Amino acid sequence: MPIETQIWRIDGPLRKVEFSSIEAEAKLESLLENDISLVDPRLMLLGRQVPTAFGKLIDLLAIDAEGHVVIVELKRNRTAREVVAQALDYASWVQDLAYEDVTAIHSEREPSRHFEQAFAERFEADPPETLNEQHRIVVVASELDSSTERIINYLSSNYGVPINVVFFRHFQEGGAEYLSRTWLIDPNQAEAQIVKKPRHGPKEPWNGVDFYVSFGEGEHRAWEDARRYGFVSAGQGKWYSNTLSLLFPGARVFVCIPQVGYVGVGTVKGHSIAVSEFEVDIEGQNIPILRAPLNAPRMSHHAEDPELSEYLVAVGWIKTLPAENAIWEKGMFANQNSACKLRNRFTIERLAIHFHLED
Repeated sequence: MPIETQIWRIDGPLRKVEFSSIEAEAKLESLLENDISLVDPRLMLLGRQVPTAFGKLIDLLAIDAEGHVVIVELKRNRTAREVVAQALDYASWVQDLAYEDVTAIHSEREPSRHFEQAFAERFEADPPETLNEQHRIVVVASELDSSTERIINYLSSNYGVPINVVFFRHFQEGGAEYLSRTWLIDPNQAEAQIVKKPRHGPKEPWNGVDFYVSFGEGEHRAWEDARRYGFVSAGQGKWYSNTLSLLFPGARVFVCIPQVGYVGVGTVKGHSIAVSEFEVDIEGQNIPILRAPLNAPRMSHHAEDPELSEYLVAVGWIKTLPAENAIWEKGMFANQNSACKLRNRFTIERLAIHFHLED
């Protein structure tokens, strides 16, 4: 049973403020749309009256900081059992939403603001690469019959079904209105009971050509050398250099200096090779890069050690920028791996504009 909430007025004779029905469920829905934190301060609203593939409308759809999708369904004038059954039906559709489905729902509500920007502003963090690995259901009601309470507790505690009920009570005193909120199941307890199924959630599709490259500047590599001689690099450990093997001739790379921003885009011209074998063209003559003028003072460090050597991949630059002119916007993709597939459509679209790419 939820904790019962009562309000008493004490500026005079003690008098209980009576619970009353809110004028219309649409009013409560509008309040929640304007501020979804009334349900949970850790949520961002994706959409209202979201159509499903089978012709029904989800009252409110939200997302949390971990990228988990949350169904918020109001009881309205339906029976409690009806709304619970409906919410479970919605969950069967929500569980298969891919990254692009989630962002499309958000763009229907906020066409002028990209999902990634909204997420970064709301949670002060970039969205995870994988969205909707888990989902949960929140039923909004003013009261619930004991039978439905037992059903919800049974589903949650015994089978880890991610469902809970939040109770809003409306109080009115003179010209002032109040809302109170209580939960059927403590939200932290409910989350702990959810069965975490090992599944790979839907990701944004990859276009088969674009890669993200993290170019960590330091004594072993310098961005101005990479611009001048046409390469990206990583090394001083296999963990750092191994992912460069993902790059193939014809792939497109977007290069980002960590904590600085994106500084270049180009086309891969070869495979990853050790620094000791990499050659560059200087005045029409190919020479080993370690004999060329370099800004990185220790690029040759561990050059003879295949485990620790710096590794380079030749790139034909389409456009580069000096580090002080790097491009960065909230919501852009960043990753600690030296190279990985770039799936984030928002990042690609914004960089295409900044770098004046035709495609």
